[in-house]
Amino acid sequence: MMMVMQPEGLGAGEGRFAGGGGGGEYMEQEEDWDRDLLLDPAWEKQQRKTFTAWCNSHLRKAGTQIENIEEDFRNGLKLMLLLEVISEIVDGNLKMTLGMIWTIILRFAIQDISVEETSAKEGLLLWCQRKTAPYRNVNVQNFHTSWKDGLALCALIHRHRPDLIDYAKLRKDDPIGNLNTAFEVAEKYLDIPKMLDAEDIVNTPKPDEKAIMTYVSCFYHAFAGAEQAETAANRICKVLAVNQENEKLMEEYEKLASELLEWIRRTVPWLENRVGEPSMSAMQRKLEDFRDYRRLHKPPRIQEKCQLEINFNTLQTKLRLSHRPAFMPSEGKLVSDIANAWRGLEQVEKGYEDWLLSEIRRLQRLQHLAEKFRQKASLHEAWTRGKEEMLSQRDYDSALLQEVRALLRRHEAFESDLAAHQDRVEHIAALAQELNELDYHEAASVNSRCQAICDQWDNLGTLTQKRRDALERMEKLLETIDRLQLEFARRAAPFNNWLDGAVEDLQDVWLVHSVEETQSLLTAHDQFKATLPEADRERGAIMGIQGEIQKICQTYGLRPCSTNPYITLSPQDINTKWDMVRKLVPSCDQTLQEELARQQVNERLRRQFAAQANAIGPWIQAKVEEVGRLAAGLAGSLEEQMAGLRQQEQNIINYKTNIDRLEGDHQLLQESLVFDNKHTVYSMEHIRVGWEQLLTSIARTINEVENQVLTRDAKGLSQEQLNEFRASFNHFDRKQNGMMEPDDFRACLISMGYDLGEVEFARIMTMVDPNAAGVVTFQAFIDFMTRETAETDTTEQVVASFKILAGDKNYITPEELRRELPAKQAEYCIRRMVPYKGSGAPAGALDYVAFSSALYGESDL
Repeated sequence: MMMVMQPEGLGAGEGRFAGGGGGGEYMEQEEDWDRDLLLDPAWEKQQRKTFTAWCNSHLRKAGTQIENIEEDFRNGLKLMLLLEVISEIVDGNLKMTLGMIWTIILRFAIQDISVEETSAKEGLLLWCQRKTAPYRNVNVQNFHTSWKDGLALCALIHRHRPDLIDYAKLRKDDPIGNLNTAFEVAEKYLDIPKMLDAEDIVNTPKPDEKAIMTYVSCFYHAFAGAEQAETAANRICKVLAVNQENEKLMEEYEKLASELLEWIRRTVPWLENRVGEPSMSAMQRKLEDFRDYRRLHKPPRIQEKCQLEINFNTLQTKLRLSHRPAFMPSEGKLVSDIANAWRGLEQVEKGYEDWLLSEIRRLQRLQHLAEKFRQKASLHEAWTRGKEEMLSQRDYDSALLQEVRALLRRHEAFESDLAAHQDRVEHIAALAQELNELDYHEAASVNSRCQAICDQWDNLGTLTQKRRDALERMEKLLETIDRLQLEFARRAAPFNNWLDGAVEDLQDVWLVHSVEETQSLLTAHDQFKATLPEADRERGAIMGIQGEIQKICQTYGLRPCSTNPYITLSPQDINTKWDMVRKLVPSCDQTLQEELARQQVNERLRRQFAAQANAIGPWIQAKVEEVGRLAAGLAGSLEEQMAGLRQQEQNIINYKTNIDRLEGDHQLLQESLVFDNKHTVYSMEHIRVGWEQLLTSIARTINEVENQVLTRDAKGLSQEQLNEFRASFNHFDRKQNGMMEPDDFRACLISMGYDLGEVEFARIMTMVDPNAAGVVTFQAFIDFMTRETAETDTTEQVVASFKILAGDKNYITPEELRRELPAKQAEYCIRRMVPYKGSGAPAGALDYVAFSSALYGESDL
């Protein structure tokens, strides 16, 4: 397009320049131009030099240049060449030529400059002020005096290319040196020609504004592209930072899940081991090991499991907020997999504890039975000692009739005694059988001893019968019998059995588990003591018989009866056993009283445990229900809700001392081998399970509020919006369980103005219930309500940013990434980008489009 000079009555050679791009703005600038030329000829020199250099910067593209701006353009040839580049023409009037050049400069170099919707000049000035603000001794307020010391130009270069100028070495008192440094560096490295002379600027009180603006505008255009690249690089860095943080959370989840599952894998076989120990002490050590597991090893793992679920929920929330695909853990490491493994662990743990207690009871029972077997076997063996020899002797062969009859009567007494011991032998055999059935570890020794007793018992029966046959044959020859000795034998034998039974009962061992059982033994013992006077009278009568025998022998001069032919038991034996019974009675009294005291201590322990458990159990249940109500009806700001929940959490933590105290009482009960408690329905296992459920419930509720904070901050929601969402959700949550069913969710959407068809509602359900669980959680409801209005980075924005860094190419090189991005983000992109497969790309070119798409698609990133 060509413009001409139009005379307007201003005199020969003077006119107004008309043309595009200048317009009315140029009219005002020309008035300033005329006044400036008249007032200060030095400006003319500066503008002539600056504008000549500006024209040459364009003419050199056509292979020429000008020396004299007012003469070289007169024939129009070089001006035409210039116009081929910038489209304008004017005659040889110096003032108008300079004005034209200035208009051209304004139109093509300055007019398009805009910073925060300001005009060209103000925008350029604002840009200079912002870029130089951090530099000492620089205060850009205009386009004349602010540039005289050269520091502003050096600051502009250093701000964008700090490698070109060492700003710290510049001095304010060396303006010419500063200016020449800026001119030389700009011309050599930035392709900005030297348009000004340092001496002209320094020696002019007010350097020409248009010349300074012209030169400074070249810096703006030179650095504008770099700022655009910086913006693009910042966007990419932001996206990559989000992605790297998410990857770190994924790796931490995988590591924590692997460690927890490995611990469960190692622990389950230990709990599944049901190999018992032969002794009570060994089983007690197993029980102590199990207590250490419960008290020391399991609680940290419970915390890890809870933290793992919280981390997983937080990660999924962050992925949703950044429009990344949901995180899918490695196979076997889902939260549900960990929960299943944990349930399996607790089932095995419960079975192991039941087995331990059962084994301890079994061993306790075995110890009791084995001790009882040994006592009764020892008593029986002591009674049978010498009996076989006695039954085998033939003392009746040379005896008188009276002696034979005595032998016969004594044998009858022995048979009576033998029959009385039949129950004891049967009891011994029954004890051995029970020990075998309970898998007693010394069953072989018990069986051997029992067999010996049974064999001996059979032999005694055979020998007894043989001796009776022999004595009965002799009885026919001998008729005299001592009635008194017979009477003694008849009364002494059962009394002796009674004494043996009393000694045995008083020395017997017992196993009781309660005060009532102990009181029952005391009652029986008191009843036994009540029979002692009658027994003492019977003993006196027996002793009277023996006295009468001795008196008859003395009276009638009979051979003194040192022994009783009918019984081997002597009066001394009876008195000895009687004295033993009298000594054992108070000893048994003391033993029973001590056992009663022990059972009373156990009863106090039961009541003490029950008192605490009956308070703690309902407290835990109430807290669980209270947390459930809080989760379904939180009110106030999220921060207030969080503060309330944290206070609840602290109250729960403070209550832990009561649980520890109860654990201590429970341990005392187990150490005392007390396994039942009629005073409470709460076992320690019930309390532990309730406590763990309470801790998990409060942690999950806090995590839900934290995720709502993340959602609010990321989506820009107000507290009123969140309250409105909560009110709508609670209104349609008919079951008040923190979840809406599909019909309730549809009704909620309709109440909020949604016009829903079946297809649209089905699409929305896939968004809020991706796992087809049949319910909509509050978090999914908030995500849906905020998703459409959120301002987030998109694939297209990231691709556009990479395209800027790549210089509008469809691929990008590693060198460009390292130049434009921080080192960490650049290397991350280089590792993750696939090679570019299009044509015309150099070796090593990378596909940034595929990389950007993968950030928001189904991938491993």
